[in-house]
Amino acid sequence: MARPAALRVDAVLVQAVIAGALSFAHLHDLAAAAGQSGWKAWAYPVSVDLLLVAAWHRLRNGGSKSAAWCWFVIALTASLGANVATAGLLDLDDVPPWLRILVAGWPAVAFLGGTLLAHGSRTQAPEPSPEPVPVDNGDPRASDSAPKLPPASVSAPAPAPVPPALVALARKVADEHRARTGTAIDTSTLRARLGVPLPLAEAITTHHLT
Repeated sequence: MARPAALRVDAVLVQAVIAGALSFAHLHDLAAAAGQSGWKAWAYPVSVDLLLVAAWHRLRNGGSKSAAWCWFVIALTASLGANVATAGLLDLDDVPPWLRILVAGWPAVAFLGGTLLAHGSRTQAPEPSPEPVPVDNGDPRASDSAPKLPPASVSAPAPAPVPPALVALARKVADEHRARTGTAIDTSTLRARLGVPLPLAEAITTHHLT
């Protein structure tokens, strides 16, 4: 009995989860210290992370690069600012008024950025312009200067040689078909019965069964 494949742990994914959890907690702590209590304090890190994801998605999938970079830097600054502020450089028990104003105004900023990123115009590649088509204006000089192609040959190509054994087999199959159905065998049926290419079946039907 085959053993199940061992679960591989991606170190990069683990590092991303740990970094995201720490940044999430720092944003929550800063929002709570700035007067946003309860579920509102938990909504702030979600808002910052969603704005980061939306800006990165726009950068990867086209659109206004300048606007996407602007909102990406704004969201990244909010995330880094919370990480630095909660590292002991700021007294969370006595948050300055300007920081309370920034935290209180963040939802409006995030809503504006998310809306512009989600519904902004996307750049489209210009459609190629059609090539100009020459117009025949009846000028005999234009027709004389145009290159003339040699006339196509009207003689039909010579039929491909068919082995006598294959001709004999084809006639036998045609006779059996006529005896069974009362009609002459067609090219498609003959090709299917003999298992030969279509041009060879046509040559047999045209030159050897008529």
